[in-house]
Amino acid sequence: MDASAVKPFDPARALELAAQTFDIEARALQRLAARQSDGFARAVHAMLGCRGRVVVMGMGKSGHVGRKIAATLASTGTPAMFVHPAEASHGDLGMVTPGDVVLAISNSGESEELTALLPALKRVGVTLVAMTGRAASLLARHADIVISCEVDQEACPLNLAPTASTTAQMALGDALAVALLDARGFREQDFARSHPGGALGRKLLTHVRDVMRTGEAVPRVAPDSAFTDMMREMTRKGLGATAVVDAEDRVLGIFTDGDLRRLIERGIELRSLTARSVMTSGPKLIREDALAAEAAELMERHRITSVLVVDAGGRLVGALNSNDLMRAKVI
Repeated sequence: MDASAVKPFDPARALELAAQTFDIEARALQRLAARQSDGFARAVHAMLGCRGRVVVMGMGKSGHVGRKIAATLASTGTPAMFVHPAEASHGDLGMVTPGDVVLAISNSGESEELTALLPALKRVGVTLVAMTGRAASLLARHADIVISCEVDQEACPLNLAPTASTTAQMALGDALAVALLDARGFREQDFARSHPGGALGRKLLTHVRDVMRTGEAVPRVAPDSAFTDMMREMTRKGLGATAVVDAEDRVLGIFTDGDLRRLIERGIELRSLTARSVMTSGPKLIREDALAAEAAELMERHRITSVLVVDAGGRLVGALNSNDLMRAKVI
């Protein structure tokens, strides 16, 4: 482009074009539903019954959209991958197996790299789903199932750059993923398993036993322990509290920094006290097999900063506080 032909920047014109783009693409999406026939339902059914994977293909901008669709399908319970059509012609077609469903994306339906693969795909024996804007295209004519991504116009002022058409493709991919996850009964727990590094994954997959303090790191004293011994245990372990347990490690009570402050405010002579005389009986406990998110909710609901962890027999096996949960990124 000739640099001398560049017009002075007009902010008002930029905002006008933005509004036009939003309007054109919104209308394209609104009309997309009416353009769907039984092809969409058949595509969902084919992918639901797929013995292999959904293999997504597309060139150019359709290829970029295809990568996103494959990723969305894979993260919502439908095994999927993207294969570049040009690379497929040079060996990557070996990734496609007879039990797969191929989702081929091309607005024109005439992409040379895709149409060149049609004979080979037929020989492999896959189910071919075409996502195209032209029902009479070469790709559509050779597909087993056709999904329409037709749009009336592109948002590009020249009506050339893929804009509204790629928005329609993206929306159709999301619609396929949503229909499939619903049909599979896909739940939050399933989503978390495929997103273990995300916030939801940490909340739904992290258990108390994964983040709690154990062994010598857990502060505990016997009920007849002297007050000074209890203070030393709390100081050494740095939890801000200590459990009071019987000979079988069953929790009798808890003593916290807050309890200590309240005793000092009352002017009570501390040295003669025992753990039993100052502990809070019946403290909040949580099982080691509970979710860490449940421990966070327990602390928030009762406005406490630490909680003792017990096993199925009610014996003390751990402890954790809000800092432990923050380090694990549960809160």
